[in-house]
Amino acid sequence: MPGRKVAVVGMGGAFPDCSDLTDFSTKLFSNKSLIREWDKAIAYGKNIRSSVSGFITEEEMGLDVIYSSLADNNYPETYIDKLNRIPDGNLATADIGCIWAMLGSLDAIKMAGWTNKEVQSEQTGVIMGSGGAGNAILRVAWHNFYELGKKTRLAGSHTVDRTMVYREAANVSCLIKNKGICEAIGSACATGLGNIGYAYRLIKFGLQDRIIAGGVEGTSLETFIGFDGMQVLSRGFSPQESSRPFDLNRNGFVCSFGCGIVALEEYEQAKARGANIIGVIDEYFNNSDGDGDMFYPSFSGQKRLWKGLLSSPALKPDVVKVHGTSTPAGDSIELLSVVDVLGEDGYHICAPKSQFGHMLGAAGSVEFITALLMLKEQKVLPCLNSVTLNPELEPFQKSEKWEGPIKPLEAYRQLIPQQSIAKEINHITCLNYGFGGTNSAISISRDN
Repeated sequence: MPGRKVAVVGMGGAFPDCSDLTDFSTKLFSNKSLIREWDKAIAYGKNIRSSVSGFITEEEMGLDVIYSSLADNNYPETYIDKLNRIPDGNLATADIGCIWAMLGSLDAIKMAGWTNKEVQSEQTGVIMGSGGAGNAILRVAWHNFYELGKKTRLAGSHTVDRTMVYREAANVSCLIKNKGICEAIGSACATGLGNIGYAYRLIKFGLQDRIIAGGVEGTSLETFIGFDGMQVLSRGFSPQESSRPFDLNRNGFVCSFGCGIVALEEYEQAKARGANIIGVIDEYFNNSDGDGDMFYPSFSGQKRLWKGLLSSPALKPDVVKVHGTSTPAGDSIELLSVVDVLGEDGYHICAPKSQFGHMLGAAGSVEFITALLMLKEQKVLPCLNSVTLNPELEPFQKSEKWEGPIKPLEAYRQLIPQQSIAKEINHITCLNYGFGGTNSAISISRDN
């Protein structure tokens, strides 16, 4: 449907092994991996199968942890911002992911050039969410109560607000004091892009003029353990080689953590005030597979996603930023669905997860930021470690019910660069999917 144009005017976040957004961009386009051995996973020996992650420490974010002197097992009572970016009162209600969201929001607002009056307007909203609970807070609080028999007050008075579903949006809203919409959408690994897409729609249809939007996944061994128990995490490679989308030898994804926040604004308003427009959102579309399968990807669901995205005047992308987790079925079905829609040439495919792993609830928003960086730099990010693509047909391609391409993945080698390459980039499509069959896609363009 027609509506107002939406511009991206700011961005920020928290990124593994990076000091800031500039450092993140430099390392990505230098073909570096941000994945490291994780000491917290290694500490549990053979009880955890995988030991690599794109994690972020408190120290790397300029934070100190204040542990409770009453509760056992290192309960993080609050945090200290050594750089004085966030008031103590706001830190008291935040888990680590909320702090990243607040820092990312401040950076995005600064880049956007919004005044305090604009930020604190009824026309400014906050839309952001995360994939999981505040596990680092909950685990220790429950352990102290159930196992150690301690009183509830020993966990402090902020367990609820530091773990509630929309804690990131709530903490950011309280920090910036906006008076518009404040909501959170949770859709597993499509959360980050889903919140940005919803924010885009709110501006497109005139419900808000400005929105801070994105996704978060705070560093959490508890989350890591859950996926390790499913036996879906990569193992057996060096840290830098562990995330390998599309590669024949991939055996799972790298569980990582981060935060991506963007500032969106109605295009004409942004243009009139002379804002630096990083990119323009052309369209957003989301759907469900509808096949009743919680985990297995759907070729037809992903094709229908493209149909919805291209229902407006079609802009063939120069780059497709794929979900690309390094799971055997997920990668192959995604690649074949892209090829089935777009053909075998005229664009490139990049998988940022190859460089920093799968950030779960933050994946879509951090990868949306990588797409904006590609527009800015006019370079395609690589798909690291995609060394060998399957020269044989996938098992599902041999089924009588298969209606997609009948060439092996190796036939599309030219679409997937293993190193960053320079090219003219005007349009990028971003794809993200999540458990339960949820799919999201967004198309962005350079401002002309």
